[in-house]
Amino acid sequence: MIKNDYTIRPEQKGDYEKTENLVRNSFWNVYRKGCVEHYVLKCLRDDADFVPQLDFVMEKEGEIIGQIIFVKAAIATDGGGVLPVLTFGPVCIHPAYQGKGYGRILVDYGLEKAAEMGFGAVFIEGDINFYRHSGLTFAREYGIRYHGLPRGADDSFFLCRELKKGYLQGITGEYSTPQGYFAADENPQAFEQYESRFLYK
Repeated sequence: MIKNDYTIRPEQKGDYEKTENLVRNSFWNVYRKGCVEHYVLKCLRDDADFVPQLDFVMEKEGEIIGQIIFVKAAIATDGGGVLPVLTFGPVCIHPAYQGKGYGRILVDYGLEKAAEMGFGAVFIEGDINFYRHSGLTFAREYGIRYHGLPRGADDSFFLCRELKKGYLQGITGEYSTPQGYFAADENPQAFEQYESRFLYK
């Protein structure tokens, strides 16, 4: 897809090193000292829940300035069932291009493609002030709880959007972050070995 001054296309294996460096630079010292998001991205590509058709990069003047991936997730319904949903991330835009609308364009593009594939809803942990522009709202409005969060605790980070109208109607239950997102915590030695490949920051 080409509009204005950017291109969004599927990520290819030849992009992996550039994309992981982009994620590392974008998330460095944002949520923790250093970051693990680039390692999570690497691991998720080999995860059974990864959706390769929803793995995109954004280019500007031939350089990758953004990326987004989607991963299958599920709601454990209060009725004892399992409802398939999606999540996404890491998603990022190069720091030099943040605040210019590229992030919203990339997220909207990914959500559009996910809907075209037939997925019913997407859940994420994020900032409502950013994601509301892409149609996301608080998951509590749909009766969905975040796994392990005590009753009454702040859940304003837990967001969702229906991709099929009515997909979440009448559903209550609990969402759990896919296990692949905890790769660095579960295997710190492998993460440290991976991190040693990068320039020291």
